[in-house]
Amino acid sequence: MGHPKLLDTVALLQALSPETLHLTDERYDLSTGLEVGAVGTVVEAYPRDAVPSACLVEFSDAHGCGYAFATVPVDALLVLHYLPSEAVTAQL
Repeated sequence: MGHPKLLDTVALLQALSPETLHLTDERYDLSTGLEVGAVGTVVEAYPRDAVPSACLVEFSDAHGCGYAFATVPVDALLVLHYLPSEAVTAQL
């Protein structure tokens, strides 16, 4: 799957408990945590050789307003692609 990079859009493959979240907007009730499939942006990619390898992910609403941060293990993230890699390569 590859190691997420800075500013990659990712989805959770595992739910996150509320204890792992740093809430940045009190309008959101995250008392049950975040569910599988929640989408966020990598704002810090820790070194691949770190054990366990992880990324700091910011979760935002549909308006781009951030509501939480979490340090997430790489194996709990799926990097999302909006274009096939071949399409990007063909345009270069």
